[in-house]
Amino acid sequence: MTVPSETIPLASDFPAATREQWQRLALGVLRKAGLAGEDTPADAVEELLAHNGYDDVTLAPLYTGDDPTPMPGPPGLFPYTRGARAAGAVTAGWDLRQRHADPDPKVTAEAVAADLENGATSLWLVLGEDGLPPAGLAAVLDGVYLDLAGVVLDAGAAAVEAVPTWFALLNQRQVPPAEVRGNLGVDPLGWRARTGQRWEGPVDELARTCAADFPGLRALTVDATAFHDAGASDAQELGCAIATGVAYLRDLTAAGLGVPAAFGQLEFRYAATADQFATIAKLRAARRLWARVAQVSGAPEHGAQRQHAVTSTAMMTARDPWVNMLRTTLACFAAGVGGADAVTVQPFDHCLGLPDGFARRIARNTQSLLLEEANVGRVIDPAGGSWYVERYTEELARAAWAWFTEIERAGGMAAALDSGLVADRLAATWQRRADNLAHRRDPLTGVSEFPDLGERVPTRPAAPAPPGGGLPRRRYAQAYESLRDRADAHTAATETRPTVFLATLGPAAAHNARAGFAANLFAAGGVATVRPPVGTDDPARLAAEFTASGARVACLCSTDRLYAQSAEAVAQALIDAGADRVWLAGKPADHPGVHGYLYTGCDAVAVLETTLDDLGVA
Repeated sequence: MTVPSETIPLASDFPAATREQWQRLALGVLRKAGLAGEDTPADAVEELLAHNGYDDVTLAPLYTGDDPTPMPGPPGLFPYTRGARAAGAVTAGWDLRQRHADPDPKVTAEAVAADLENGATSLWLVLGEDGLPPAGLAAVLDGVYLDLAGVVLDAGAAAVEAVPTWFALLNQRQVPPAEVRGNLGVDPLGWRARTGQRWEGPVDELARTCAADFPGLRALTVDATAFHDAGASDAQELGCAIATGVAYLRDLTAAGLGVPAAFGQLEFRYAATADQFATIAKLRAARRLWARVAQVSGAPEHGAQRQHAVTSTAMMTARDPWVNMLRTTLACFAAGVGGADAVTVQPFDHCLGLPDGFARRIARNTQSLLLEEANVGRVIDPAGGSWYVERYTEELARAAWAWFTEIERAGGMAAALDSGLVADRLAATWQRRADNLAHRRDPLTGVSEFPDLGERVPTRPAAPAPPGGGLPRRRYAQAYESLRDRADAHTAATETRPTVFLATLGPAAAHNARAGFAANLFAAGGVATVRPPVGTDDPARLAAEFTASGARVACLCSTDRLYAQSAEAVAQALIDAGADRVWLAGKPADHPGVHGYLYTGCDAVAVLETTLDDLGVA
C-alpha cells in the first residue's frame, strides 16, 4: 500500500529540541552514574562534561548554531583554514609518501620499487647515521622515474653531503628541473632540537637554487614532530613550528630572497594521532596560523601552508603492535580530512625495528583504501562547518599563537631552544600526560588496557638509532612497556612469571568484576594472576590457597559489602601466611591489614612498580 506523502511525519512536524531539554536528560544520566547530586542544577551539566586538554582548551559536550563560530573562509583562499587548494584533494588525492630508513641500499631499493608499483606517489628517504648512506642514493633510486615520483630527503647534518649527491644524480639522469618534485629536507633548527647541535649549512644558497631552477622542489622542512615526540601538546607543536618557520623566513629574506619565494621554500611536517578531531583541528589551525604570518609579512596570497602529516611515533607501541594498525588508520583518516598535502603512515612494527614487507604493505594500503574505497579525498574539507571542529580549530589556533608569541619574546626559536624554554615547557606537558597515562585516564589498548600476557611479539632487525642529545624522544607506552620488559626478563631467567594471588571473596557474581579488573591491571605490568577454584570468605581456606599458589602478593576481590564483613580477617590471614603485600580491588577505605587499593583512576604504574619490587623482580 502506498502511503500519501502528506501523512508521513517529517522533522518539521516535531517540536524543536532545546538545550535545556538536553541538559535535563544529561543530568539524569550523571546522577545515575554518581557524577552529579540531587541538588546539581541542570545548567551545570555542560561544565561537568567539559573536557580540558593539554592546551587548556575547553571542549564543550555540546555545540549548536547558537555558539559563536568563526568564519573559516572558502577552500583555497585566505586564511586557508579549509585547505590550501580550492579543489582540496578531489582531483588527485593527497600525496601518499612512504618513509625509508633501512641502511642497506639493496633492501631499500626493493622496498622503494614495491611502494611505487603499489600506490606510493613520493618517497621520504632518511639519510646519514640513522638511515641510508648518502652515497647509496643512486642505487636506491635506480629505475625510479624521478620526473614522476617526488623525493624528500631527511639527512640532518648529512645534508651537506646528501644534497650535492642528489643534485648530481638529477644531472646525471638528465631530469628536467621543472619536473623535479620534493624537498631537500634541510631543517637546522629541527636538528638543533633533536641533537642540541648547530647545523651551519648553506641554507640560503640551497633555497635560491631551488627557487630559481627547481620550481617543484623546496629546500626546507619544518619538522614539528621533534616537538611532538618530546611531549608537546598540539598547540605547543604548532607554536614551535610557526616560530621555526618565521626564523627561516627571516634568514631567507635577509639573504636576498623575496618574501613570496621564501614562503615557497618551506614545507611543514606534523604528527597525526589517533585523536582524530584533535588532528583535524591541528592541521586546519596550522594553515590559519601560517596565513596570518603571511598576512603580516605582506604576502597573504602566498600563505597556503604545504603540509606533510606523519602518523605519530609517540602513540605507537611495541607491545600488541597489531593495534597500531587501528591507531594509524584513525590518524591517516584525520590527516586526510584535515587537509594534509602529503601523508605518511608508519608501519605497525615501527617500534620493533626495521619494518618487513607485510607491515609496509599494510601502511601503504591504509592510505589507498581511504582514498580509493572510502573516498575520503573526494570531499573538500569534510569537517568544515562543524560547530565543534570550527570552534576547536579557533581555540587551538589562539593557544598556539600565544605560545608562538612567547617564543618570539624570548628571542626566537633558536634562543628558546638554547635557553631551555622549549624543553622545560614540553617537559611540564609531558608530566601531565605521563600522569594521565599512569592513572589510565589516557588508556592504551593492548598495553595499559586489555594486555595479552601470552602474546608473541614479532622480531625485526634493529633500526639505526636516531641522533640524540637534544629534546628527548618519548612514547606514551614507555612506562608500561618497561615494566613488561622487566617482568619478561625475570620470567626468562627463572622460568616463572611474576604472579599475584587473587583472593576472591564470595560467589562469582560478587567477585568476578573486580577480579577481572585486577587481573587486567596486573597484566599491564607483565604480572600473571591466579585465583582459587571457588570463591569463599573463609580466611583459613584463602590463606591455604595463597600458600599453595607460591605467590608473595595477594589482592582481595569482592563487593564492598563483603569487604566490610571479611576483608580485615582475610587480609590478616594472608599476611600470616607470608604475604608481603595485600591489595584490595576497590575504592580506598579503612580496612586494617590492606596495604593499598586498586580502582579506576589509581596510579597503575606505581602499583605495578611496587608489586614487582615485592615479588623480587629486578
